[in-house]
This record gives sequence, C-alpha cells and structure tokens, in this order.
Amino acid sequence: MGKAKLVIGIITLFIAIIFLSTSLMIGQSNNPHDVYYYTSASSSKQLVVIQLNEEIDPGSAAMITGALSGLNHNNTAAVVICMNTPGGLLTSMIQIVSAINSTEAAHVPVYTYILPESLGASAGSYIAMATDQIWMGPGSEIGPSTPIVEGGSALQENHTLNGMAGLMMALAEAHGRNVTAAAEMVYKDQVFSYEQAYQIGLINGISSNFTTFLSTNNLSMYNRSIITESIFDQLMSFFSNATVDGLFISLGSLAILLDLYHGTILLTAVGIIMIVLGLLGAQLIDASLVGIVMLILGSVLVLLEFKTAHGIALMSGIAVDIFGTFLLVSPNYDITSQPYSGSYSPSPVSGDFIITGIAVFVIGGFIAYYLHKIIGSQARKPVTGWESLVNATGVADTDIDPDGWVSIDGVKWKAVSRDGKRIDKGKTITVIGMKNLTLTVAEKGDGD
Repeated sequence: MGKAKLVIGIITLFIAIIFLSTSLMIGQSNNPHDVYYYTSASSSKQLVVIQLNEEIDPGSAAMITGALSGLNHNNTAAVVICMNTPGGLLTSMIQIVSAINSTEAAHVPVYTYILPESLGASAGSYIAMATDQIWMGPGSEIGPSTPIVEGGSALQENHTLNGMAGLMMALAEAHGRNVTAAAEMVYKDQVFSYEQAYQIGLINGISSNFTTFLSTNNLSMYNRSIITESIFDQLMSFFSNATVDGLFISLGSLAILLDLYHGTILLTAVGIIMIVLGLLGAQLIDASLVGIVMLILGSVLVLLEFKTAHGIALMSGIAVDIFGTFLLVSPNYDITSQPYSGSYSPSPVSGDFIITGIAVFVIGGFIAYYLHKIIGSQARKPVTGWESLVNATGVADTDIDPDGWVSIDGVKWKAVSRDGKRIDKGKTITVIGMKNLTLTVAEKGDGD
C-alpha cells in the first residue's frame, strides 16, 4: 500500500506541474475586462469581432486567418480586433498581418481596439499597425516591438531587428501614422500609453469602452459575429510553447522510467503520449532540430537510470532536457531555420521558463530518491519467514548430537548439527539453514 500511495503521489505531481506550467504560460493573456456584445438587425451586413486575448501563436493565427478568410464588402461591414496580448511568435504575426492586408484589399475595413487596461504589445503592435484604424481604451499601452531571437547570433538578431523595423514603418506609413514613433517601438523598445499614442499620431482615437468605440465609428448598427479561439485553436496555442513541449517530453520519459519498476503499462502509455504531444508541439513552432535532438538525448539518459540506478543518469538527463528546451527556440542552432523562425516578441525564455525548469528538476530529484529506496528494499535481506533466521545466532538448550533443541530470540527450535558434529549444551550456535521446520546449525566459530 505504501508503494501504491507513492506512485499515486508522483502521478499527482505530474498533473500538478503540467497545470502549473499551463497557468504560467497562459495566465498573463487572460483579459480581466469583460466585453459585452449585442446584435442589431438594422443592416444585412455583419460586423466581425475577433477577441484576441491571448499570445500570438499558431492557435491565435489560425483563429484570425480563418475568421478573415472569404470576407468581402458585400457581406461584411468591418472587422474589429479586440486586443489584449503580450505578443508572441513573429511567424504567426506575419501570417495575421498578411490576412489583414488581404481583407483590406477586399475593401473590408479592419479596426483594432485595445481594451481598457490592456496591451497591444510586441507582436500585437504589428497586428494593430496593419489595421486601418487603431483605437485604445483608458490605461492601455502599445509597444514595445523589439524582436527577440533566442540563441541567435548578433548578425541574425540585427537582421531580424532591421526586418521588423522595416515592416513596422511600412505599415505605419501605409496607414498615415507617425513613422518615427513606430520605429522607436522597434529600435528603442518604446512603450506608449493610450494618451501618448494619440498625441503623437500613432493611433486614431481613444474610447472609454467598446460600446462607445462602436458608436463613434458608426458600427453599432450591424449584426455581430463574435470570433474566439475554438478548442482546437486553444490546443494549438497550448502546444505552441517551447517550455510546454520540453516539459511534456521530460515528464513523459520520467513516467516510462517509473513504469519500468512497477510494470503497470498505464504510465508507459501516458509517457509515450506526452512525448508524442511534445514533439508535435515542437513541429508547430518550427523548433530547432538540435533542440529536439537534445531532448531525445535527455530522455535516453533518464531511461538509462534503470541500468545505472544511482540517480546521476536521471538528473543529467533532466539537465539536458532543460537545455534542449531552451534550444527549441534557438534558430542559430537549427540547420533548417526559415526567416524569422524562432523569433519572438517578447522573449519566451522568462521567469516562467526558469520556474518550470526548477520544478522539473525537483520532481526528478524526488523520483531519483524514490527509485533509490525501491532498489535498496529489493537488495535488503528478507525480514520475514524462515529466511530471516539464516545467520541468526542462538544458544543450544540441549546437547545436539546430532539433533537437539536451540533457542533463538527466546523461541525454541528443533535443530540438527551440520555434518553431524556434536554441539554441547550452552554453546552459541549459528543458523545455517532450515528443512521441514528443523534448523541446521553449527557451533559459532566452527568455520561459519
């Protein structure tokens, strides 16, 4: 029962750390301001309202590009992106910007409304700049827009910085905005409050709430189609995170290692599923091939613990997994890197990554200790049954010639001397074995 409780405890820790990482990764993108919508039948055209309240990743990109696909001026009056995002993958941002450009080319105006007390940061600022109009609520901010290339060379970082600055300035110029201020968000990591952004001509207006924004822009009359992430989009968003992918691969290998000692099959199945999901997530973010190889090497070291059984292989494997997770977003180490692959805004390697790494290391240490206890118990001498009497010492209660009686820990046993040798009463004896409840004994010091 004790071992069962430990196994249940470890599985619980697996689940807890997954939920911990999930909350760390997506908690910052939750919008604390509810947006309420209503519909009106005064026009046959629709108003498409997209709630972008999460990071920019393949999930949110799929949501937005899917929502914009097929829109035209005959069926759509306008598109409004309600924004509160800290940023994300530049590759996903470029997909969204391209979709916005195509929508505007189809004569469907696209607006960005950055909700009160919310962010249009980093990759989100490029999306806002691509729209026809930008409006902001009180307490909101836009920028910074500096791209981050994790593990990239100075040349690669400079290339990405200049490329993103060129994109930002081109978008600002195309929509009649302050190009200099737009460039500062990229080159100088500048953040503008809603008031500053309006005063310098970076945005089109300020509105206290979403309803007022719609009324000001004559959009209240249209039927509204509200777009949020589907369950599939949310799964894509969840697995479009290098820390989550590395975590799944690491915990999957640990689950398989545990099952090698327990043979439940269940943990092995869970471990394999986690590893596959981690690899699929790495594919979504065009992860570094070297990072994936490092994660596989770390998993091999973890499983090698079954042979070495001293904890060093297990902890080394976890350390390699953590390093491999970092390399997942490092295009400088990717022989197949594409333009801007692995580039983020802001950096994905933050306090969340460090906390998750420490948590995985701690759980690995716990498992190493647990496995050490299992191995130690398997090697320990039996403490029940007649086997526990082997090598035990006692006293001859009678002469043993060749049989008689002995006492061991106050319990009398029938005994026979080894090789038929006489053992006098009162001598100290050692148990050699047992047959048919009769102990085989020898006088202590007599060759035992």
